Amino acid sequence: MKSKFNFKKLVSVLAALFLIFNVISCQRDEDVAADDLPQEELTKITLNVKDIAAGTNKEYSYIIGSGAPVIPVTDGKSYEVTTTFWNGSDDVTKEIKDAKDEHFLIFDFPKSTVNLTRLDDETSTGKLGKVGLKTKWDVVKAVVSSSPLLKLTLIHDPASANESQNGTAWGSVSGGETDAEATFGLTN
Repeated sequence: MKSKFNFKKLVSVLAALFLIFNVISCQRDEDVAADDLPQEELTKITLNVKDIAAGTNKEYSYIIGSGAPVIPVTDGKSYEVTTTFWNGSDDVTKEIKDAKDEHFLIFDFPKSTVNLTRLDDETSTGKLGKVGLKTKWDVVKAVVSSSPLLKLTLIHDPASANESQNGTAWGSVSGGETDAEATFGLTN
């Protein structure tokens, strides 16, 4: 007796529904064409970490949707960190600078004690304040509890932004939408 249940047809229907759901859920409430940097265009976030005392640089890249690269830092040391955003092999950080009135970075160190100072110049300082593309990290204690990390969030078009520390995060916003998020591990 032949079953009327067609597994291949069910899989095809579920795959189509999944695709439709993902396309719809990636759209923002407003017109995507009006966004200067649609979230679908960001593929990588790179942190260039410079040990200020030693003068050495190292880059750590987070590929959107992949695992977290680990950044080694030392308690008591200071680092100058520059954030770069990528669409494939194209550096799109200039687009964020061009729309500096519409972007703000939040740096959250939930399992570390890191003091952060924004070092942005006028090219990345807008009506919301300093975007946070260039920062100084004063590492007090890199590992406060297990699996320390940095959660970096680029917010698009917040109603307001504040650079001050808010709990374990440096920066807070009201309103806006997430353009990109990256997670970097931290270690001593």
